[in-house]
Amino acid sequence: MWKKNIIEFPRLLSIGNISNGFVAWLFGATGPLLIVLQAASKGHLSDSAITSWIFAIYGIGGLLSIGLSFYYRQPIGFAFSIPGAILVGASLSHYTFSQVVGAYLVTGIVIFLLGISGMIDKLMKVLPMPVMMGMVSGVLLPFGTDMFRSVLGNPLLNGIPFLVFLVLSFFGKLSKKFPPIVGAILTSIVLLKVLPGIQVHGVSFSLAVPLVVFPSFNLSVMGELVIPLVLTVIAIQNAQGIAVLESANYLPPINSMTSWSGIGSILNGFMGGHSACIAGPMTALLASKESGLKENRYAAAIVLGILSCLLAVFAPMAAAVPHLIPSSLIKMLGGLAMINVLIDSLKTSFSWRFKTGALFSFLITISGISLFHIGAPFWGLVGGTLASFFLDRTDLKPSALQDQKTQSV
Repeated sequence: MWKKNIIEFPRLLSIGNISNGFVAWLFGATGPLLIVLQAASKGHLSDSAITSWIFAIYGIGGLLSIGLSFYYRQPIGFAFSIPGAILVGASLSHYTFSQVVGAYLVTGIVIFLLGISGMIDKLMKVLPMPVMMGMVSGVLLPFGTDMFRSVLGNPLLNGIPFLVFLVLSFFGKLSKKFPPIVGAILTSIVLLKVLPGIQVHGVSFSLAVPLVVFPSFNLSVMGELVIPLVLTVIAIQNAQGIAVLESANYLPPINSMTSWSGIGSILNGFMGGHSACIAGPMTALLASKESGLKENRYAAAIVLGILSCLLAVFAPMAAAVPHLIPSSLIKMLGGLAMINVLIDSLKTSFSWRFKTGALFSFLITISGISLFHIGAPFWGLVGGTLASFFLDRTDLKPSALQDQKTQSV
């Protein structure tokens, strides 16, 4: 099967899935990378340790994206836990790097054991789909609002590609052959070159040399990091990816995705990187209709994986990537790419059963609250499920739960 999938891959490539894979990679190579660099700065890590960290999270994430997407023929985008990086940054300010790495490894083992136990698959079958998609909608909403803030903040650099996107979208036949997001990207490249006051800094060529980091195990560090990191992977990041794939009519391999998140986290840990996981918003983009026919959309995840591996190889240069392109432009392009994804997630959240639970999940997620160092998406799932229990009682009957799962597929 592997050989057949690899041989078929080149003919599955299209402008749509290549552009979606590129935009998904652009997300991960900019804002999330900055968060990792900020976390590393709090620990006063050496350049070699930072390089190894970047090599791990992008290289392992890229390989997992390629491997699982090829095997299951689904657009499964692996990356690293963004809220996890924030947690790690706080811990690095008062614990040693080797102690934090010890917590990484324990986290990976716990996630792996949960995956092979089958518990996560059972849990996802119980959670109402609208509640999960309410959380996903809350996570994706800032992509849409940031798009308009970016256009207002820089009407030339961001407004012109936005206008090009609208014009191309207006001509239906043309937009099917030439995705509007591609036109916006190409316009942006031209504007970066010609507009005055826009400077794209140069990057010096350098290859990554990963380290092997020897862990030390400290109960205080594990108490501070392990459970929160496990929750960010399973209940926040992976839950988003699973919900997105199910809403796109896929049957995601939940146990396998969880187990490989654990294995990836362990491999990352030995090189100084934190937890591996499914990238929710990136997977939403990969699985969108713009990536082509449903059976071909996994090609977008392969593109993402290849670009992520290249970024890992050139990890010493990666620190400059967020400075190559203005952040407002990335937000604008991301918002454009997420339009249909957000429409579909909102539709799944509020068009059928469990509307109240979905609303609570959505509102709690966009509130940005954090309790016990655990982010809002997790509490959105918890709050939305509780709201459904109290306010959507008729929808919680077994027959209704089965119907809503059938409806989502």
